[in-house]
Amino acid sequence: MTKIIQISDPHIVAQDELAYGHVDTAKALKKCVEKIGRILPEIGPIDMIIFTGDLTDFGKEEEYLIFRKIVEELDIPYQAIPGNHDNKLVMQKVFSDQDWMPKKGPINWEIDFNDLKIIALDTSITGMAHGYLENISLDFLKSSLSSAKEKPVLVATHHPPILTGIEKMDIQNLRESAEFNKILSGYNGKLKLICGHIHRNIVGQFGDIVCQIAPGVSHAVTMDLRKGAPNCLTKEPGSFLLHEIQGGILSHQILVDHYDGPFLFYPEST
Repeated sequence: MTKIIQISDPHIVAQDELAYGHVDTAKALKKCVEKIGRILPEIGPIDMIIFTGDLTDFGKEEEYLIFRKIVEELDIPYQAIPGNHDNKLVMQKVFSDQDWMPKKGPINWEIDFNDLKIIALDTSITGMAHGYLENISLDFLKSSLSSAKEKPVLVATHHPPILTGIEKMDIQNLRESAEFNKILSGYNGKLKLICGHIHRNIVGQFGDIVCQIAPGVSHAVTMDLRKGAPNCLTKEPGSFLLHEIQGGILSHQILVDHYDGPFLFYPEST
């Protein structure tokens, strides 16, 4: 049974800097890597890690190199798509040694496992915060789904196409998504859409498709559903998702921080 870890929105900044003046994003990603390594005997084996965008905060080469150094301490294959904070051209340069990275154009890719297919789509637009899928990406999705042969599919994007009630993030969601929904809804197998961008674990419906937004690994977008609420972050515990095939596609949230336990519920019965 295939197991995929999804990590989203690391927002790595230059060495010794804090994102937004508050968050040590490199330290947070290191803690995540250490947590995965520590719990691998309980949750593994892990087939792949997917990063659903905003690997960096400013899309600079130095930031991507820091990202790679941290992530590659784990001996687990990983692949990524860009978010609105990333720079596609710099990302393609820094990851040019990776087979999954296209030389040019949108950073779309697919990978097949025995019981699962992953299709990752680039929703980033240079210089813009919201997301959009180019026709070339929609065509890539159609082709990839046609070759999936009804096996379970995870489709990954950075920007979610659903509204969350967090106003300042909803105006940056995936726009003009009707054709995207039509393509996904036409697939005959089990399919789940996984996203990033919002820094919160949110599950909703995109038509008849389940859409799960991943939590942030280093910080959260503040949970404030009031109209006109300011765009803020909260230093909540970072976490990531584990997706696995258990009949369908089952997803778990795993907190990065270390907590006491495990403790037997009834130790006297052992």
